[in-house]
Amino acid sequence: MLSVGGLRRACRLARLVVDAWVGLAAFDVALARGFASAYARAHVDRPSGRDAVEADAVEAIVWAVDEACVWYVKRAACLQRSVVLVRLLRRRGVRAELVIGYRQMPFESHAWVEVAGRVVNDRQQYRTVFATLERL
Repeated sequence: MLSVGGLRRACRLARLVVDAWVGLAAFDVALARGFASAYARAHVDRPSGRDAVEADAVEAIVWAVDEACVWYVKRAACLQRSVVLVRLLRRRGVRAELVIGYRQMPFESHAWVEVAGRVVNDRQQYRTVFATLERL
């Protein structure tokens, strides 16, 4: 049986998953209007909030986005996942950056999210493997 605290935590996590799932759908709707519309979703105000954040809070939001991707109607690409994650983090006052990187040979691109200079939703090595195209 769940304690009251455990039930509250489960409800918060469920709400995060729902928020992330809705964000994935909103990105798809924006993308249907054209890439410029989807790209604009990444341009949300950067909070003047905290540089130092509790790792547990960031991990919970990353987990929620990953979980929402499992239940989403199609496979979410790295840009879609990262835009949703950065928006959820910023909404909670976390200074998160969306990073879009590329490699020239063979050409490849990738998107990820950084908090305080640390990749939070992917491998740390992407910072060295990919040249930064843009930070939002």
